[in-house]
Amino acid sequence: MKGQVRKLQKGFTLIELMIVVAVIGVLSAIAIPQYQKYVAKSQAASALATIAALKTNVETSIADNSAFPTVAATATGDATLGMPSTDLGTVALAATGTDTSGTITYALTSASALINSTNIVLTRSASGDWVCSATVADTSLVPKSCR
Repeated sequence: MKGQVRKLQKGFTLIELMIVVAVIGVLSAIAIPQYQKYVAKSQAASALATIAALKTNVETSIADNSAFPTVAATATGDATLGMPSTDLGTVALAATGTDTSGTITYALTSASALINSTNIVLTRSASGDWVCSATVADTSLVPKSCR
């Protein structure tokens, strides 16, 4: 017994490493879609916040001119009514129906794949009420006020 030397194990065995890789794979398969959904939700909320901020400027313009302002997505200078430049798409204002009704539309063209090529729209009625709507297929991705 004196001549036997006991070898100590150093490091991990191959099977232990394979199990760790499998666990990481399962976790990432669950986490990545959830993260993509989180990004899409935050982009939709950002788009709504961007166009909601324009409501005050639109109301002021209606009070001054008795008509809903029409602003193209390519407008510049004072004609923009304070429309911000956006990274996710374009914003446009359009009169509809009566003089004081119209829409503020955020066309998402550079957003997450889950909400890309969709619109978030604030619609003003002639009575001054604002209603939010969205063309997103999965309504869980848009803020509750737009469903």
